[in-house]
Amino acid sequence: MASISKDPKGNRSIQFVGKDRKRKTVRLGKCSQRQAEAVKVHVERLVHATITGHPADPDTARWLVSIDAKLADRLAGVGLVDKRDALTLAAFIDSYIAMRTDVKPRTRELYEQTRRSLLEFFDANRDLATITPGDADAWQLYLKGQGLAQNTIRRRCGRAKQFLKAAVRQKLIEENPFADLKSLVVGNPERFYFVTRQEAQQVIDACPDAEWRLIFALSRFGGLRCPSEHLALRWSDVNWEHGRILVSSPKTEHLAGGESRLVPMFPELRPYLEQAFDQAEPGSEFVITRYRDADKNLRTQLHRIICRAGLKPWPKVFQNLRSTRETELAEQFPLQAVCQWIGNSQAVAQKHYLQVTSEHFERAASISEKALQNPVQQPLECTGNAAQVVNTAHEKTPESSGVCESLPVSTTEQNSPRRLPTQLFWWCST
Repeated sequence: MASISKDPKGNRSIQFVGKDRKRKTVRLGKCSQRQAEAVKVHVERLVHATITGHPADPDTARWLVSIDAKLADRLAGVGLVDKRDALTLAAFIDSYIAMRTDVKPRTRELYEQTRRSLLEFFDANRDLATITPGDADAWQLYLKGQGLAQNTIRRRCGRAKQFLKAAVRQKLIEENPFADLKSLVVGNPERFYFVTRQEAQQVIDACPDAEWRLIFALSRFGGLRCPSEHLALRWSDVNWEHGRILVSSPKTEHLAGGESRLVPMFPELRPYLEQAFDQAEPGSEFVITRYRDADKNLRTQLHRIICRAGLKPWPKVFQNLRSTRETELAEQFPLQAVCQWIGNSQAVAQKHYLQVTSEHFERAASISEKALQNPVQQPLECTGNAAQVVNTAHEKTPESSGVCESLPVSTTEQNSPRRLPTQLFWWCST
């Protein structure tokens, strides 16, 4: 059994007899009697475990993960536990990223991006167990201070949450300090931009070659994701006879049925496909060949092309091309068909893609003006529970002609409003 002692300065220690039958001491420093007693319980369990050779009690194992490095070193010094190398934030994230051999290169890049953000704020040698929810909140504020967009911050918080969740599952820490950070990406209408057909033509005219014209057309008129779906497209995927394109989707291939989708060969898209096909080298496998290298940043190049066309680059240059196309198609086809072609769900389309354009406002205003300029004369309404006015026989007008006029009217009711019998309401309305 262990015992607690206190020196004149208020420092407490726990004394026990170890496996070698020698009396040993774990110095706790200044702490309350209750705190010392809690430690004493775990020390006794550890002593029993070392003597019997059995693993530590599960509660004690969790407690060992939660204690700071100083107390862990003191327990190791008296032979109750193995010396623990502090699990640093950098070491854990590096091991986690190395372990994730199942992710795509782009996902690995995003992991590295979040790692850099964490290590810019936290010390690389920070003990993983010492990071608190308050520290996580401070890191989120740090990201906001860097001027990052809201959804960028949320994505990085989500990946940090993912890292530390793995640490919890490995029982390296008791709780995830990033668990309460908001990580759900939300729609941001301020970054929507509808690329008109006139603007699209200006950009196409400014493209340097047929492949770049096709890259732009596949995004604006085909709704493909760039660059992943463009670079995966093969000439064998293009069905000229039936006017369809089989689009492979690396982003959604992990979802059931998401590895590919059929997209119509829209009339606006076909000329650019034909031109690129005519200029392709014999035996070419891929549709896009000149811009496949990893060092060719298509987004940066498109920015330059847009500027060359005399336009100002819009936010999210490629996604807004997809968004524009989905908005256009939703005006003509059922949404379930449009989402099938674009490769997203109706919920995602409503939240992140479909736009309200200036044309919608103009059409709505035009309809309202026409309605005011050409009011439609409505016949006498005989439905509902509201009192209806029936003209007398000698006051017959076009509005009062028909079955409603022929109803019998008593002498006392000829010059006063009356209600139609309830059983005639529906018939009159037809």
